[in-house]
Amino acid sequence: MSLSRLIPLLIILILLAFFIAPLFAGICNLGNIAGIIMTSLISFMLIKPDIISKIPRPVLIISGIIAFIGFIILLIINVSMIKSINDYPQNKNSTVIVLGCRVKEGRPSLMLKRRLDSAYEYLSGNPDTFVIVSGGKGNDEIMSEAECMRDYLCEKGISSDRIIMEDKSSSTYENLEFSKSIIEENNLCSDIVIVTDGYHQLRAEMIAKSLDYENISNISAPTSPWLVPTYWVREWFGVAYQFLSDF
Repeated sequence: MSLSRLIPLLIILILLAFFIAPLFAGICNLGNIAGIIMTSLISFMLIKPDIISKIPRPVLIISGIIAFIGFIILLIINVSMIKSINDYPQNKNSTVIVLGCRVKEGRPSLMLKRRLDSAYEYLSGNPDTFVIVSGGKGNDEIMSEAECMRDYLCEKGISSDRIIMEDKSSSTYENLEFSKSIIEENNLCSDIVIVTDGYHQLRAEMIAKSLDYENISNISAPTSPWLVPTYWVREWFGVAYQFLSDF
């Protein structure tokens, strides 16, 4: 195999490993399934390039057009995702909304802890800001995500008077929908800061706009590198679905 094919093949195989790895942690979603299929197909074509010559020309042309359109769409989504990740708040009075994530044995999962740590940094620097911790109780959780988040922030020194729990939601849409009602009922600042993982920011922002939030900014929590490919690809589908839902 020539070096021009060997290097891309090694890169694709490493990426394939990133998509497979979450399976051993019990994480299986549309992101790593699609990733495994895509990287496996590309790997096969790099190993067996002669297979392309056996495909009828009309099929190759149609496939090429579809691939080009798909590339442009994904480029737009990726650029938009990166832009949302870097949309840091400018208004120091904005109401913070921390989106929920899994609770393990009454303590935040690593992903949720990172979101809370990111929120804590902002809240510490803006002592007059209120925060809504949003997330209900799952069947495998002993307490609501909101209660767990409140306790964690209180342990780190954030006054409970600044924390409002939204403990009924079970999705990002409900996180933001129910939080909007809390903002209106408590006469909080309508400008919001959404705290979630970077890969999730764009879709969360799109949902917020569909609920008529006007001024939205974001604080992005870091995601474990070995999980980024899986969740990033999953968001491609989520963003596309949200766009079609809003259309």
